[in-house]
Amino acid sequence: MSREGAGLFAGFRVLGRFSGHVPHVLRYHGRHREFYVATAVGRSVHTYNVSNALPQDITCLAADRMLIFASYDNILHAFARNKEVVHTYEGHKARIHLLQPFGDHVISVDVDNVLIVWNIQSEEEYLQVDFDKATFVVSALLHPSTYLNKILLGSQQGSLQLWNIRSNKLLYSFPGWGFAVTTLAQAPAVDVVAVGLVSGHIIVHNIKFDETLMKFQQDWGPITAISFRTADGHPVMAAGSPVGHIALWDLEDKKLMCQMQDAHSTAIAGMSFVPGEPLLITNGADNALQVWIFDGPGGTGRVLRSRKGHSAPPTKIRYHGQNGEQILSAGQDGTLQSFSTVHDRFNKSLGRGSINKKKSKKKGLKLDTMALPPITAFASEVAHQSDWDGIIACHQGYITCTTWNYQKTSMGAHKLRPEEFSKYKPIDIYATAVDITSCGNFAVIGMSTGQVDVYNMQSGIHRGRYGKEKAHEGAIRGVAVDGLNQLVITAGNEGLIKFWKFKTKELVYSTELSSSPSAILLHRDSGILGIAFDDFSISVLDIETRKIVRTFSGHHGRINDMTFSPDGRWLITSSMDCTIKTWDLPSGCLIDCFLVDSAAVSLTMSPTGDFLASAHVDDLGIYLWSNRSLYSLVSLRPLPADYEPSLVTLPSTCPVQDEDMSGEEEPCDEMIEYVSPEQLEEQLVTLSSLPESRWKNLLSLDVIKKKNKPREPPKVPKAAPFFIPTVPGLIPRYIPPEEEKDTQSKVVNLGVLAQKSDFYIHLEEALSTNEYKVPLDLLKRLGPSNIEIELRGLAPEGGGSVKVMLSFLRMIGMMLNKKYNFELAQAYLALFLKLHLKILSSEPNLLEELSKLSVQLEETWIHLQTLFNQSLCVLTYMKSALL
Repeated sequence: MSREGAGLFAGFRVLGRFSGHVPHVLRYHGRHREFYVATAVGRSVHTYNVSNALPQDITCLAADRMLIFASYDNILHAFARNKEVVHTYEGHKARIHLLQPFGDHVISVDVDNVLIVWNIQSEEEYLQVDFDKATFVVSALLHPSTYLNKILLGSQQGSLQLWNIRSNKLLYSFPGWGFAVTTLAQAPAVDVVAVGLVSGHIIVHNIKFDETLMKFQQDWGPITAISFRTADGHPVMAAGSPVGHIALWDLEDKKLMCQMQDAHSTAIAGMSFVPGEPLLITNGADNALQVWIFDGPGGTGRVLRSRKGHSAPPTKIRYHGQNGEQILSAGQDGTLQSFSTVHDRFNKSLGRGSINKKKSKKKGLKLDTMALPPITAFASEVAHQSDWDGIIACHQGYITCTTWNYQKTSMGAHKLRPEEFSKYKPIDIYATAVDITSCGNFAVIGMSTGQVDVYNMQSGIHRGRYGKEKAHEGAIRGVAVDGLNQLVITAGNEGLIKFWKFKTKELVYSTELSSSPSAILLHRDSGILGIAFDDFSISVLDIETRKIVRTFSGHHGRINDMTFSPDGRWLITSSMDCTIKTWDLPSGCLIDCFLVDSAAVSLTMSPTGDFLASAHVDDLGIYLWSNRSLYSLVSLRPLPADYEPSLVTLPSTCPVQDEDMSGEEEPCDEMIEYVSPEQLEEQLVTLSSLPESRWKNLLSLDVIKKKNKPREPPKVPKAAPFFIPTVPGLIPRYIPPEEEKDTQSKVVNLGVLAQKSDFYIHLEEALSTNEYKVPLDLLKRLGPSNIEIELRGLAPEGGGSVKVMLSFLRMIGMMLNKKYNFELAQAYLALFLKLHLKILSSEPNLLEELSKLSVQLEETWIHLQTLFNQSLCVLTYMKSALL
């Protein structure tokens, strides 16, 4: 059976993918007055705004002033605003391999030699031309500048043809130069085009007079891309090659100006000069997009900006630091890189491992014999990373371990290897496992011979060895150091797990495992050790009790990697059976499982718990999976034994919005949210869920009102008369102003005009029905001042009656009997007694009801006090017994 709906992890986006084998395109946005570069990365188009993904990998790319055209297989799409697909063109029966925007039309050519001209807006075919494969196989396509309605086609046979698309006529055929045409490029001069051939020749040809103006040759194989530098006074043509070199040709002197060797580690897929600027943009299948600036002497370029990922698949990934924003990744290309989960501009490349960095720089990338093998395992720590190296790594089949500095983004100062191998390098002995202490001071390295050594990260000095000569008889499969530098745990392929004292190097404990371990992983905060075995099972060992507490089985292939959730509750594993499984440690059950297209070779969980990152076989990207339990309701119940995992597509570059809408999905039984009842049992005293501000200060309302009473605002003085009146007489005297006499009281005695509130009415009804739930709910919704007003209105002087007061006391008695809303009953009763003490003492009915309440209160409090005393007694005993 399979689970309905999404699981625990949902695909979010991919990191570290920047370019592919498809040439990039350069487009100018008139309104923004900026150039945009679009590259095809898997199923997405990057314009450094990212487009929505297509169903399959993009095979061809083109752009005009408004739209970006991308094709996969035999379908062509048009993107607008760099994001949304606005047009789809279907009609080809084979894979499209050439595209050319053409005014209001776009031209596409497939591998079956069919050319179709599409109307961009109506998505209809304007023209279809079929070419004979025996005589003319279309291999290049160009619209010559100022040639209205005309296109130039290059072929694998070497010939060229000029066609009028409007009239569907062949205007002219060029015989060619005997070699297949690989690329066509428009020169700055009208009527002139550059033709790249498979032989490495570049022909600058005038198509108006059918004359060859210039001819150049490169020795690096077929021409893959051509671009002209325009409008800044330098007549330069750049040509790309399959080996990653770029040649710059001076068109005035007709000679080679300079070479840019190893611009890319793979073939140059696309090249384009930015019009009017000394900038060249290149991309290749090595997952790099680079901008070169030509501002130095000699005409050669330097890298101005770049976006680079791994050129070979990553083999090991780990989160670096505790903020969950950086992922360290080691790839088969020998580099160590840091990818930011926030933005690509925070990415770092720590470079490639080298025996001697100075010699490596002199020899160059291709001839670098000093390069170290790819990193197989590494460990990092942020403590003291600004003071000295904070990363330790071991390399494939290599005895020396290297340190790396994250702050300096480079290889570190030390190369760690045992002293007995300092003079020579053995072939069959190599480092297999590494770990670094939480303080960042020490590195622990395990060898294939069974040795385990400790080194100081600051000085690189050897600080000891575990065991007399060897820690294990077989090769070390894993090492781990606990969070307090007390224990070192080692695993050997002979099937033993050993615990050593970190400082004294003494063996503390050794236990034999059921099978040979393939890897171990320690969660330092909780002290649990995950062990992966060669028989595809997993065990969890508690390092305090040194016993195996959980055993999981279910994978059908070699376990590649493991990671713990930050709280240590989940263990997530990946295997060569292409599954990623999440095991719940407290319950010991499998709670999530999903299939991917290619097996995950490495896993790491964010320290903040928001993302799971994975690296896959033959894939250059690092894929982020969001933890859905943080933002939606996810079932964490154990999966059934017959559960069949569903295939999940790897996420693309564009962040995926979770489409888990509550209105669209029918909740299954296991997903129904538990709602707690108001009272679990009638014997339990239950408090209300109201905030304290609703009931705690009811007795102090008069004090609060007095404190909060606003001061009398200043009165505006009366305007003085222009002529001040005087008393007639010999001595002038002013008439004193008359004081206003306001004898009318502002307090209105409502008397019989007072209206009955809803609370009062429901209390009256409850005298006959004995149902007090409705008046209690009304009272719970009121604030403190309104509660006081309602209780004052129960007395006869406030428009109430003795019967309603009796009904209120019975409501309090009901609350005490049922033992819920316990603190509200106490607060309401205390305010009622404070307001109506005189009336209560003069009415025998009310006094009788009060005496019943008194007995109820006393019994309840005695019961509670007994329970409190019992609990305190047990706690005191536990403290004294344990301590």
